[in-house]
Amino acid sequence: MTMRLATGADLPVVVALTTAAYQPYTDLFGYPPIPVREDYAPRIERGEVWLREAGGTVVGLLVVEHHADYVMLFSIAVSPDFQGAGHGVAMLRWLEDKAREWGKPEMRLYTNARMERNIALYSAFGFHETGRRPNPYRPGWTIVDMTKKVDGAKKVGAI
Repeated sequence: MTMRLATGADLPVVVALTTAAYQPYTDLFGYPPIPVREDYAPRIERGEVWLREAGGTVVGLLVVEHHADYVMLFSIAVSPDFQGAGHGVAMLRWLEDKAREWGKPEMRLYTNARMERNIALYSAFGFHETGRRPNPYRPGWTIVDMTKKVDGAKKVGAI
């Protein structure tokens, strides 16, 4: 298993994998979640999209924003064909190691309150809820903010 930065040539794979991975939530909500509607070309150009490969096949991805004192996990997605094999947790471990390497003492994310399975996964990995707020783009929906401290991270400068 390897992780690598996505390139422009990976854009169709990023879009297709994200759409497929979030399909159960699109069905549940009756509307695609924010990651499905995202324009990934600028994120790929900024070096925010990381792909997990197994045997030459992209099985998952992370979209990670760099901020002054933390990394923001915008999206994590595992191809439906590879779900349940530990790829999501492995990518979270990889991100924690990278945050430590990048000198970021905290990882943050936000998710829809109805994505209970994801919230449970993040909680089991050590994230804790820091608050809930209305979704500014979807009235009636609630966003859950979560954070995890990164032990051993040393501030080494901005990325």
